[in-house]
Amino acid sequence: MDESQREWRVGELARVTRVTVRALHHYDRLGLLRPSARTAGGHRCYTGEDVRKLHVILALRGFGLSLAEIRDTLGETVGDPVGLLRRQLTETEERIRRGMSLRARLLGVLDALGRMDEPSTSEFLQLIEEMNTMSQPLTPEQIAEMQRKRQEWAASLSPEELAETGRRRSAALAAMTPEQVEAMQAQRARLMPQHD
Repeated sequence: MDESQREWRVGELARVTRVTVRALHHYDRLGLLRPSARTAGGHRCYTGEDVRKLHVILALRGFGLSLAEIRDTLGETVGDPVGLLRRQLTETEERIRRGMSLRARLLGVLDALGRMDEPSTSEFLQLIEEMNTMSQPLTPEQIAEMQRKRQEWAASLSPEELAETGRRRSAALAAMTPEQVEAMQAQRARLMPQHD
């Protein structure tokens, strides 16, 4: 059977795409991805065209668009798969570049930690933050939440622990090359929301 003529039940599509059944149901409720057919028992069935539309939704989500923004632009994007794939390729190349930057950061921190008595909690907090931001753009709400958690964590430390954390962070930063520091600062600037 031609793959474009095939139908996938919702559970099967979820399994092969690693998109949850819950997300597929949510996309249906929002009118983003309505299944083209249903079984006699009412189960959702998706066609090759639905799979193509799901790719568009996931690609736009990966660009940081909200579901409402995706709904507003979905028609024009489905009609231009070449443009979407080019944009997705550009985004993927940027993620690879960010991954290489994170790799350099990890190597620098590993080197710095190798010269310290024990790993610094703030270094691991910073790495976690960078790892999370590498895979998807941050919203202003996410940034505010990270800042809130960082402030809560800092408030839980004694003045001595806070001073030691600062010393360890400074030592790790001093162990980085100027290029690594510049790359880290550039990456942070790219991940922060732009203000008009």
